Amino acid sequence: MTDSFAERRLGFTGDPLRIATAWAAQSPGPYVLYENHGQVCWAEGAHLLVRIMADRVLVDQAGTRRSFDAHGDPLATAGACLESIAGQAWRAYGWVSFELEGALHGRAHSRDAVLGCLMVPRREVRFGRTDVVLRAIDSADLGRLQTKLSDSAPEATAARATGAMTAAVDIDYGADAYRTAVTASIDAIRSGRLDKVVLSRVVPISGEIDVPASYLRGRRANDPARSFLIDIGGWQAAGFSPEIVARVDARGEVMSQPLAGTRALLGDAADQDRRAELVRDPKEVFEHAISVRIAADELSTVCADGTVGVREFMRVKERGSVQHLASELVGVLAPGRNRWDALAALFPAVTASGVPKAAACQLIGELEPVPRELYGGAVLTVDCDGDLDAALTLRAVFRHGGHTWLRAGAGIVAQSSPERELEETKEKLRSVSRYLVSAEPSVQGTAAAGAVA
Repeated sequence: MTDSFAERRLGFTGDPLRIATAWAAQSPGPYVLYENHGQVCWAEGAHLLVRIMADRVLVDQAGTRRSFDAHGDPLATAGACLESIAGQAWRAYGWVSFELEGALHGRAHSRDAVLGCLMVPRREVRFGRTDVVLRAIDSADLGRLQTKLSDSAPEATAARATGAMTAAVDIDYGADAYRTAVTASIDAIRSGRLDKVVLSRVVPISGEIDVPASYLRGRRANDPARSFLIDIGGWQAAGFSPEIVARVDARGEVMSQPLAGTRALLGDAADQDRRAELVRDPKEVFEHAISVRIAADELSTVCADGTVGVREFMRVKERGSVQHLASELVGVLAPGRNRWDALAALFPAVTASGVPKAAACQLIGELEPVPRELYGGAVLTVDCDGDLDAALTLRAVFRHGGHTWLRAGAGIVAQSSPERELEETKEKLRSVSRYLVSAEPSVQGTAAAGAVA
């Protein structure tokens, strides 16, 4: 494969989020907007599309589909396909679902379920602080991208993000069922079956929402580790990820950032009291500490001896409407190990599953009435030079199959209270629900198709 990207670098001083969300509002998809440490990347159109299934990986390119046996490791197979087919200087964008966990560990899974979707885009824009890099498979697209950048009029999407009506969301939906499930989880923990489980609940949204405008409004009010706006593989989602499942750089350094332990962040005088309570609460500290222990153990399976360490421990991070206990762990990949091994070892995040992870995932399957799919999975970017960046898919709004919903969870341990865990899910839901922009009646049809005006 000789495909390579043409590039053009230009000076730039605009607002990349306003511009990229305006493009999303006009795009038929597929597209991914991914924000990492303030760098915004926009990717559109599939030059190469990789679909991950339990037993095989499907690769679509230039109207041709190929199927590759997963050989028991669909994530590694997808990585091998990208590295052998994608061409030169590529970057892939996409997502993996929570249910990939079962396929990675040999548990039965629906053969036809899509567990992940990655694309190498036809067109890509990487926004820096003072410049922008335009990239395209077709060099003629560079001129079109430059014109589009110069002619961008993001005011319409930005105006809707600030002025349109907020969608109605009932964050108490399913409260009684959730309390019952939390009680069952506590019983399972006290019986010795496991130490912790992260139990989630779904809140449906009945009306149409403007997903790009909701992303822009919500991003202005949140301080995420990563943020994303996607329309790929049949899914639309916009989210403000509080933590990183895995970050691998070209040198082989691996980083993971578990967040566990939560209190509300309301912008009032009591925030400091809640912060002090958070760092002293035995339940929250225990929940966090066992999550860090598991993350360290997982890193040790793929990192060289003596390289795994805790860079930060139990610092308080503010994430929109909540504040969390946060730690950061690092290691260096052992010889013969790669970024896909690191992601597989850390996936799904312990802070979205539980301890032990296998027992927690089994209990989640028993107590949660519908599959998680994107929730608790990851939105990620993967580079040809060895980089991988995977953001935990939480604090997000999801649209798939004609339905739109929110989802939030809480970490359950033996000391948990069903009422407090329910309240924690509400605190997390508010980081998204308060910023959902209702779609105008005249554009509801196009909104459902992903071309939101």
